Amino acid sequence: MIQKAYRGKRVLITGHTGFKGAWLSQWLLDLGAEVAGFSVDIPSNPSLFEVIGLEKRMRHKMGDIRDFESTLKFIQEFKPQAVFHLAAQSLVRPSYDDPKATFDVNVAGTVNVLEAVRRTPSVEACVVVTSDKCYENVEWEFGYRETDPLGGKDPYSASQGAAEIVLHSYARSFFNKPGVTQITSGRAGNVIVGVDWATDRIVPDCVRAWSKKEKMTMRNPDATRPWQLVLEPLSGYLTLGANLLLGKTDQVSGQSFNFGPGVDSNLKVLRLVEEFQKTWDQANYEIKRDETSGKKEAKLLFLNCDRSFQRLGWKSILTFPETVTMTAQWYQQYYEKASAQQMLDLTKQQIQKYMTLARERGQEWT
Repeated sequence: MIQKAYRGKRVLITGHTGFKGAWLSQWLLDLGAEVAGFSVDIPSNPSLFEVIGLEKRMRHKMGDIRDFESTLKFIQEFKPQAVFHLAAQSLVRPSYDDPKATFDVNVAGTVNVLEAVRRTPSVEACVVVTSDKCYENVEWEFGYRETDPLGGKDPYSASQGAAEIVLHSYARSFFNKPGVTQITSGRAGNVIVGVDWATDRIVPDCVRAWSKKEKMTMRNPDATRPWQLVLEPLSGYLTLGANLLLGKTDQVSGQSFNFGPGVDSNLKVLRLVEEFQKTWDQANYEIKRDETSGKKEAKLLFLNCDRSFQRLGWKSILTFPETVTMTAQWYQQYYEKASAQQMLDLTKQQIQKYMTLARERGQEWT
């Protein structure tokens, strides 16, 4: 279904230089789409965007979604048929250091993208990606549903809840009739994958330390998260966009959807590190609990994905060990000094492997 929806289509991704945006860019290229990206910078060094040479194979534009005029100009020049909005300040701890920038990017930036989409007649479908942290987290043992209250105790979480409110306002006010752009949102979080080198993320922290044979420091070993390979939620975002492009909008347009793993992958940070440790020689860690910084993060967070299954036929397919193994495989090949072509080949192979497993395991989008 996704190949039918995207082959030959013009697709714009904001935040295409981030690790999620780069994997999505490569997947869309593999599906036969013409892809353009709009990002303020390359957020890490190294980055997947540079490692596999995406700049040479898609239309790449550096720009800031906080600048409405430049955002509008690029979108109207490219004339995309589908837009995936991923550009964001995506970390909790930095949001305490610069809350204004976090709200400017995540809320005002989302307004700018949606307003530019509203003024660009070519856009048929727009998928806004927020976060599982958009919910008012009371740390209960139940999965959050899309109808649960939005909120957030820290600036990052609050900004993502606010971005969802913006989206639903635009959906009801402007994108609410046939013949206009159809929009939706996807909520996911705690993805792991090869080529994420962001700060304050547990797998990059492990890789940076273990590649130098150093001990990794763990801040919050008891925090529980729904760990998933990045290709899992990306398949959900692609499914959302495909439904809108193919006119299957009744139960999708104007709605939000959770994308998360099964309960077997809702595990503590310590469990993730222990599983990842099995894949890496001379890997070790220490625990130094972060009790004094005041930069608090939620300890418990689950998602209920029943809506995604019932309306989209989407479900996660990878086991937790499969997720960790595919992540480790990418990092290990990189640190073995593989060439750019070898890393591109591995990236494409992992996308193809995921699609094959999805087909074998009954994903409806296949």
